[in-house]
Amino acid sequence: MRAFAIIFVFLFHYFILNGGEPKWLPDVARFGWTGVDLFFVLSGFLISSQLFQEIKSENNISLKNFFLKRVFRILPAYLFTVGLYFLVPFFRERESLPPLWKFLTFTQNIGLDAENGGTFSHCWSLCVEEHFYLFLPLILMFILSAKWIKRSYLVLAFFFIFGIAVRIYCYNNFYLPHITADNSWMYWYKYIYYTTYSRLDGLLAGVLIAGLYHFYPKIWMKISSFGNWILLFGLIVLTAAYFLCEDQTTFNATVFGFPLVALGYGLLVLGAICPRSILFKWNSKVLTKIAVLSYAIYLTHKGVIHMTHQLLEKFEIDSNLMLVICMLTCLGFAQIVHSIIEKPFMKLRKRFVK
Repeated sequence: MRAFAIIFVFLFHYFILNGGEPKWLPDVARFGWTGVDLFFVLSGFLISSQLFQEIKSENNISLKNFFLKRVFRILPAYLFTVGLYFLVPFFRERESLPPLWKFLTFTQNIGLDAENGGTFSHCWSLCVEEHFYLFLPLILMFILSAKWIKRSYLVLAFFFIFGIAVRIYCYNNFYLPHITADNSWMYWYKYIYYTTYSRLDGLLAGVLIAGLYHFYPKIWMKISSFGNWILLFGLIVLTAAYFLCEDQTTFNATVFGFPLVALGYGLLVLGAICPRSILFKWNSKVLTKIAVLSYAIYLTHKGVIHMTHQLLEKFEIDSNLMLVICMLTCLGFAQIVHSIIEKPFMKLRKRFVK
């Protein structure tokens, strides 16, 4: 699932960066923007699973261990990439960068002007995840102290309804007043697409799956035998989401598109962890390798695509071959980042984290 997410995101960004080339790619990868939503579902499931397991065994959460894990996993490769963007202009896929402090504080997605500051704009989703990493353990600790564990689903429901309400408000007050402008899309992305408060759906879906998996074993045992049917239903839901979101900036797509995408990918993740499903049994060394490199690919792929095109521009390479070359250069660059930065820091993490 992680490999699919990064491939989908890569293909979507590739044709955006290269004016729709190859010609067939936009039709195949037009829905690729949802790969980020799959990452959100996966993060919601995996991160909350760690915390839920700790709650079950310790009836508490170690904030020190949790945040140290995230620091050693996220920051080294991220700061390396930020350094590339600010110190090596040739790496930038566009000319302008938001201020450095926005990247260092993970607030780049707040008020992001993709028209005038679109370089490294894909970092917005990492900002959303960092906000999730910050608030989830604090919310869970509050629920524990208030002894609301059995009613924690009400908290999930609140944030889900909050996301719908805030998107309605932002659509009516920040997008509609500019709908006739030539750059109206910028307002939709700035106030709705990039913002944390309107992109909680995928993360909440992941948390819900983790809660079901860890705290409701009887229900989990009943549904886990229907893994393939869950996967099929997930694909049907995503098909519906595809047609609903053909124009992302419509009211229905804005308000209901994100929850529908989150539901579809949530069902795929749920099906993938069912022992009898085809995805649970599927083992691929190639996909495993791509999944391992997915974070490094995510961080660097736009810059590497840009550099590859610039370096090979004079050779007038066929667009299909160039796509393959860019795939290989992105994988190679990600492998370097993984080997010299991610792996050493993950080993170092073991010295500080239980």
